[in-house]
Amino acid sequence: MAEDRPVRIDKFLWAVRIYKTRNMASEACRKERVIINNIPVKPSRIVAVNDILIIKKLPAIYTYKVMAPVEKRIAAKMVPDFIEDMTPEEEKLKLFIKSSFGNSYRKKGSGRPTKKERRSIDKLKSGLNTL
Repeated sequence: MAEDRPVRIDKFLWAVRIYKTRNMASEACRKERVIINNIPVKPSRIVAVNDILIIKKLPAIYTYKVMAPVEKRIAAKMVPDFIEDMTPEEEKLKLFIKSSFGNSYRKKGSGRPTKKERRSIDKLKSGLNTL
């Protein structure tokens, strides 16, 4: 299943479906959002078995261990064969909180929030960001 040829990090991140396109993976590498073994990498960096990947996709920071490098995009069911998710539960909780409280719902016709309402909304959101 694993390929014998060396695999670039941008291709690997695209192949295991961490990024939707290879261009997005390359851009993340250039912006130092991809770290291998505590070193920020360029898109041309070669991936090896047992490398620890740290991916900064705000609001969470994901951690993966490379089980086997792969160059071609694989099915979502096969992803656990190639990477092991080592992301701490606190990071997953951040993602859950953002998705559940990201958009506030206001009843139609109630207008814009007053200054007092806006301050209470900001206070609630800032309290959630400290978790």
